[in-house]
Amino acid sequence: MAAAPSSGTEEPVKKEPIIPPHLASYFIAGGAAGAASRTVVSPLERLKIIQQVQPKNQGNGSYNGVWRSLVRMWKEEGFRGFMRGNGANCIRIIPYSAVQFTTYETLKKLFSHNGKKELDTITRLTAGALAGITSVCSTYPLDLVRARLSIVSASLQFAHTQTPQTAPIPSPATGATAATSATTATLSKAPGHVMQSAPSLAASLSTSAANRAAGAVASKPRVPGMWEMIKLIHREEGGIRGLYRGMIPTAVGVAPYVGINFTAYETLRMWITPPEHKNSVPRKLLCGALAGSISQTLTYPFDVLRRKMQVVGMKSTSGAGSLGYQYNGAWDALRTTVRVEGWQGLYRGLWPNLLKVAPSIATSFFTYELVKEFLLS
Repeated sequence: MAAAPSSGTEEPVKKEPIIPPHLASYFIAGGAAGAASRTVVSPLERLKIIQQVQPKNQGNGSYNGVWRSLVRMWKEEGFRGFMRGNGANCIRIIPYSAVQFTTYETLKKLFSHNGKKELDTITRLTAGALAGITSVCSTYPLDLVRARLSIVSASLQFAHTQTPQTAPIPSPATGATAATSATTATLSKAPGHVMQSAPSLAASLSTSAANRAAGAVASKPRVPGMWEMIKLIHREEGGIRGLYRGMIPTAVGVAPYVGINFTAYETLRMWITPPEHKNSVPRKLLCGALAGSISQTLTYPFDVLRRKMQVVGMKSTSGAGSLGYQYNGAWDALRTTVRVEGWQGLYRGLWPNLLKVAPSIATSFFTYELVKEFLLS
């Protein structure tokens, strides 16, 4: 019997997408969660960083108290002060959060053999820690720049060192000399120092406190943009190495933080959102707030060390002062902080951070699940 003739048409081969849909959903949902969570708490995020890095004994120039500091920030810099550094933070947090959630979901599937095996606490902690390290290493320079932009216009008093005496400079406002001005710019003739026409990092990192102390005419300092800050750090603080200053203590601190965060959230979801309350929005937000508070409190000293390492090298307008940090690594920063400020120095800024982290993590998990379910459906 003769075979039936072929129709001559073949069904087109269905091409598999380059990125599996579920991975794309994790990535997009993670990015959306990061942007939403950081924007809603931007003022508290900036205040936390300022309190972490401001030198001890600032006197009237210190940022003490959450409400008083926020009011002061508003009076001095307005709404833009609340959002200072948030643009760089969102640019950083979108890929950071996307990589973190995607890595965690992928590792969970790997460790559970595609859901066939129940994950124990240690495995969840491991998956979260690896996700945290991956996200830190992929976006760290943006985190450093965000920290610098958060404090660059804050009214912090810099520690001054002796500099060569300079000739009086005519005041632009009165025409009189300003020999006594504390903001007179000087450049030390250090061996191997090369004069550059481009603006130095010290010239860009001015503070309103320095202007007030000098009795200068009130004028808002020019705040560098994100790209300009990257170039300044790269040029004046050791190139690429300067952009990764503090990454090791950051990774060490983020690993347990993210691990505890994911583990606590999923555990709390089993307790607080049983099947009959699975879709309860307030309960979901409560789980995220509690998980974030627990993980942040347990790992907060690592966050303080990270910020201190990130602002090493920042100078005042005159180039003769700095925030006072000269550390030879993370271990030296830890010992110096404990010796100078006591153990409480490792928890400076914790209160505004807890006020920030509860709504931030709650928003993050809620937005992630909401967007992920929408995309997968």
